Formats: sequence, structure tokens, C-alpha cells
Amino acid sequence: MTRPQLTIILLIILFARMTTTAQDKPLNVWPGKIPGAITSEKYVEGALPIGSGLVRIHHVSTPTIQVFRAPKEKANGSAVIICPGGGYIRLAFEHEGTDIARWFNEAGVTGIVLKYRLPNDTIMEHKSVGPLQDVQEAVRITRRRAAEWGIDPRKIGVMGFSAGGHLASTAATLYNERVYDADTTSARPDFSILIYPVISMDSAITHKGSRIFLLGRSPAPETVEKFSNERRVDNMTPPAFIVHSQDDKSVPVQNSINYFLALKAHDVPAELHVYEKGGHGYGLAVGKGTESGWPAACLLWMKSHGFR
Repeated sequence: MTRPQLTIILLIILFARMTTTAQDKPLNVWPGKIPGAITSEKYVEGALPIGSGLVRIHHVSTPTIQVFRAPKEKANGSAVIICPGGGYIRLAFEHEGTDIARWFNEAGVTGIVLKYRLPNDTIMEHKSVGPLQDVQEAVRITRRRAAEWGIDPRKIGVMGFSAGGHLASTAATLYNERVYDADTTSARPDFSILIYPVISMDSAITHKGSRIFLLGRSPAPETVEKFSNERRVDNMTPPAFIVHSQDDKSVPVQNSINYFLALKAHDVPAELHVYEKGGHGYGLAVGKGTESGWPAACLLWMKSHGFR
């Protein structure tokens, strides 16, 4: 079997898994022209098998959202746009995406999984803003269609894992940044949930791969500053629930600590859970150690702020 044939089969399997319990098929974030896009026939979306029936999506050039609506008998009007991680080079679309949406559904929350473009000069005029364009528009789409989807437009959050946490925290801090020609719908999330997130582009604590793929190997100091989200917090930054493990070898825990301290300094409500162990990439952490308590704590935090 050739590699292209294998890729097609994996994508079919992944799409089948994505749509089995979903109530809506994936929607293009940009039905028309994608802002700042460059067309390249050599850049083709694919799926990489990693074992246990799981795959990672790579070379995303057409961003989509998939809406997992909460059951009517449980729905509370809350929605969360979920940004899977993957170092800005691939997407852990299942255990940090669709699995999370289904878990939210059980709590009455609509989960919206964002398949965002992965920054690449081959398909983007300005790769550092491509993912931000996608998440901003995902928030705007959710607000525009809130009534249709049974969502309260004042209870729309963003969530991200690892590099997806960088994107989610960028959405929470740069929501007023005009990175494309948008309408007047607000792109500000009402809250954020950040799980072992990359926050900073500071070389001392960042995840180096995420920084390289988003900003390049030698970014200008002002670009590093702009995308170091702990430095972009102000008193209008949305409340945040943050999770990290002390023994995370991929993304230093200082990312979350610094973001929490920045939120505290600006009197923004925030809750930080630092677990002794857990490492990185555990998703819902089912059957794991003390870090397995974060999902229940997250739902309690959301309820305490009226977000569910």
C-alpha cells in the first residue's frame, strides 16, 4: 500500500470516528477565501498513526469547527471552543479534541472542536497570525450562531492543550487584535481553560518547537513579546482555569505560573492547579494519578462563575 493510500484510509477512519456521535458535520471556518492564504498543491492534509487506533492530523490548510451539541435535557447554554495540542506542527485531535467535547456534553456543555491551520510559510503570508485568525473567527461564528445552537453568547469559552493552550491564551489576550477583515462580532472569549499550556515565547521557558513553528528560528524581540501571553494580560482578560504538572518535561510549569500571576496582578479571576506528577499530554487523565482530578475541578470552577 502506498503512503497516499494509507493517508486516505486513515482520514476516512478518523472522519468516521469524528462523526459517529457528533450532531453536526465539520463546518469550514472560512466558507470563502481564507485570509492570508497561499495555495500550494504540495501541502496536503494527512493523518499519522501513533498506535492504539489513534492518529495525529498534520498539514492543516482548511480550518474547520465541529459542533458537539449538549443533549437538550442537559444543556446549560455554555460552549467551549477546544484547541488540540501538537506543538503547532500536528493536532492531537482525539484525546485533546473530540474526547473532550464528548466529556463536556455529559456536563451539559456544547463542545466545539477547532481544527486550526498549522503555521507554515508554504500556505500563509504571515504564519504567526494564521492560527489566531482561525480561533478568532471560531469565537465569532459561535456568537453569531448562538441562538441556533442553543448557546448563551455570554458563556463562550476557549480551551487549549499544550500548543493549543498557547492559541487559547492568545485568543484570550489578543482578541482585539485585527488580524483579518472581521465584522463587529466580539472575538473575546468569556473564559479560558488552559491544560499544560504553552503560554510564553520567552526562550527561557517556552516549548522550543512551538516557538520555532509559530515564529521562526530567529523572531524579532517585539514578536516574541507580542506572543508571550503572560505579558499581554490586562484587566479585561477573561477568567482562567489552568492545569499543569510540576514534572512536565515538555512545557515548563513556569508558563502556567507566570500567566496566573499576571492574571492575579490585574485582578482577573483565575484558578491554578499544579500537580506533583503527570508529565505532559494526558488529556482527561482517566485512570492516572492526582492529575486525574482536574476535569471535576474544572466543572466546579465553571459552575462557580456561572459558566455552566
